[in-house]
Amino acid sequence: MPPTGVYDAPETVHVSTTRVSCDGGMTHPRVWLQIPEDRRWVECGYCDTRFVLEEGAGGGH
Repeated sequence: MPPTGVYDAPETVHVSTTRVSCDGGMTHPRVWLQIPEDRRWVECGYCDTRFVLEEGAGGGH
């Protein structure tokens, strides 16, 4: 637990494609993530950044 007792909220990024990459601002290896179209979001397993598919977007790589 951080000294303040509160974790920072993970970053949320709105995207227009279901396939996204994350490198955590160069804090971890680049990983490619696939957003399930039925859920419309995915989180990076390294840095917890959440990628949210924009309304009307889908498919595409």
